[in-house]
Amino acid sequence: MFLQLSWVNLSRNLVLAYQSFGVVYGDLSTSPLYVYKSTFIGKLQNHQNEEAIFGAFSLIFWTLTLVPLLKYVFILLSADDNGEGGTFALYSLLCRHARFSLLPNQQAADEELSAYKYGPSTQAVGSSSLKRFLEKHKRLRTALLLVVLFGACMVIGDGVLTPAISVLSSVSGLQVTEDKLTDGEVLLLACVILVGLFALQHFGTHRVAFIFAPVVIIWLLSIFCIGLYNTIHWNPKIVRAFSPYFIIKFFKETGKEGWISLGGILLSITGTEAMFADLGHFTAFSIRLAFAFVVYPCLVVQYMGQAAFLSKNIPSIRSSFYDSIPDTVFWPVFIIATLAAIVGSQAVITATFSIIKQCHALGCFPRVKVVHTSRHIYGQIYIPEINWILMILTLAITIGFRDTTLIGNAYGLACVTVMFITTCLMTLVIVFVWQKSVLIAALFLLVFGFIEGVYLTAAFMKVPQGGWVPIVLSCIFMGIMYVWHYGTCKKYNFDLHNKVSLKWLLGLGPSLGIVRVPGIGLIYSELATGVPAIFSHFVTNLPAFHNVLVFVCVKSVPVPYVSPEERFLIGRVCPRPYRMYRCIVRYGYKDIQRDDGDFENLLVQSIAEFIQMEAEEPQFSTSESSSIDGRMAVISTRTIQSSSTLMITEQEGVGVSNSFQSSKSLGLHSLLSAYDDENPLIRRRQVRFQLPQNPGMDPSVREELVDLVQAKEAGVAYIMGHSYVKARRSSSFLKKLVIDMGYSFLRKNCRGPAVALNIPHISLIEVGMIYYV
Repeated sequence: MFLQLSWVNLSRNLVLAYQSFGVVYGDLSTSPLYVYKSTFIGKLQNHQNEEAIFGAFSLIFWTLTLVPLLKYVFILLSADDNGEGGTFALYSLLCRHARFSLLPNQQAADEELSAYKYGPSTQAVGSSSLKRFLEKHKRLRTALLLVVLFGACMVIGDGVLTPAISVLSSVSGLQVTEDKLTDGEVLLLACVILVGLFALQHFGTHRVAFIFAPVVIIWLLSIFCIGLYNTIHWNPKIVRAFSPYFIIKFFKETGKEGWISLGGILLSITGTEAMFADLGHFTAFSIRLAFAFVVYPCLVVQYMGQAAFLSKNIPSIRSSFYDSIPDTVFWPVFIIATLAAIVGSQAVITATFSIIKQCHALGCFPRVKVVHTSRHIYGQIYIPEINWILMILTLAITIGFRDTTLIGNAYGLACVTVMFITTCLMTLVIVFVWQKSVLIAALFLLVFGFIEGVYLTAAFMKVPQGGWVPIVLSCIFMGIMYVWHYGTCKKYNFDLHNKVSLKWLLGLGPSLGIVRVPGIGLIYSELATGVPAIFSHFVTNLPAFHNVLVFVCVKSVPVPYVSPEERFLIGRVCPRPYRMYRCIVRYGYKDIQRDDGDFENLLVQSIAEFIQMEAEEPQFSTSESSSIDGRMAVISTRTIQSSSTLMITEQEGVGVSNSFQSSKSLGLHSLLSAYDDENPLIRRRQVRFQLPQNPGMDPSVREELVDLVQAKEAGVAYIMGHSYVKARRSSSFLKKLVIDMGYSFLRKNCRGPAVALNIPHISLIEVGMIYYV
């Protein structure tokens, strides 16, 4: 049995390792197209000799060994967050183990999520003082978030630069053939391929993984064979360059020029971050398997062979990869190289979509349309607006620079910045999450921080030669993120300080001093506690409200996924006669809010389950006063489906209910029917709830459940605030600029909250409110 399980596990990991070639390694495996050219063009033009080429290969070998193999494969892949990787996974772990989170609506109940308790639960004594110091100072926590967001912006920069350099490098092979293409023709071909690449994004990663994995595998085997051939044919002595002694000789000979040329050597490890960032689609073991046994040896042999060729053919440095290919296999390798470049670009674009989705979950990016591209594989997404923005920026850089060396300078700076930020976050994870000694963390930071720091300084030296591009892009995206986060926090704080007083609400009595009409009113708010000001604003202008009121809060929590069993948190806002409840719907930073048309039914079932639970457990609510905006309960959807609190019968049509025909007009039914016909993809399940015969049920509980069922039959209305956020007159000029212009512009040009939450517009009531923040 154990052997059978082991074989099943191994075979699953082998399949995932195969798929990972098409998603993870496309970018890393296409680096040989441009590394040597980027290294020796420029400051090293006076040092183009055999010794320098041997030293460059030695640098590439040890860089590949220390950073992708040692740091990422052996250490970083173990720092997953419930199977998820990337800078946001590290930040999420830190937020949960050291309370660094700046999300405003977090609750103690969130800490009871099963995914929240991932990792060691005890806190090491050595790190407790450091932890208290960081938790105490909000500015340090804000600085940590800004560092994470800056890393995210650099990944977005990668999404712009990777397609440009990969595709342009691959098609430049047409300039070494007998019928040489001009620079303009090569540029036009690259642009056509790039437009086609971005146009195919809506198909999703799942299909790409299966279609493109063979391309990358064939590409890796091709460059391995070419590298082996070149090593044997041109200069077998290159194997001596495995010794780090050649690195010392390289720097002795080249000096400052050699240090600056590290910006080119750095391109040999671009795409390494994808191994960690795309961990959620695969397993750590499958990624280790693919890299250690296939990718790493193929890349080392290719770089070795290319160096052997260059040592005997110095003038070929400008087009080293294509010149080193034997003439008999040139065209097949050219075709595979072009396809592999497309695969590498695809992987980084997909990672960019995930990063933006996670920024939005942190409240740091405007609402955008997120399309779930796979029914079977969770978390694979496509964002149309971002896709076309990336395409325009990529085409602009390709046409503007027209040179892979300049684009490589920008690309290297973006990649090494992300790696350095990951190293800094990993150092904190070692202390606070893994509970290791501060000395071990310091050693990790010293070794890898020093290596990446040297590369980072070399990359910054090339800012005037193209390195400014990722900095400018990051500043633009950071500005958008800061403005959105600042405005969102100010709006939330306004809601928090203008909550409706519960004493005032209780003083109105169960009727709230207004007419209670049949139906359920779902009042959406960002508040996780209290009654939002939108409620009093509504009843002041229209003195009528539904029999059953539910305050709904949809919020993100610092975990990758929230299981459906833990998604709903149900509680009571006022005493039982008021029929007022609270529902908090929780999502993780990688969850997709999909509309399956069943939210209303699940909500009613959850409230019914809560009412029953409250009655059966005396300790849950010991007195009437304790139930006023008191304790909340997690209602499992599995419990709901197996529970007999309410009986459910499917309805074939959208006909009028016989029992409650008077409470819902025929006109409204015809409108709902027309709406369903126009929106077949989000057709809601037509169900009817019935209360089972249970003589032992408490009469007050039965009465409350009957009211709930009747309210559901009468119809559900969604009430949201249509808010206008403005800075106070006494605010500074900078604040007015950020709120009145920046934040207002972003709100007007992003998806509305009703659309983002999949609320049917036919049932939507919007209440206008002005927020002076």
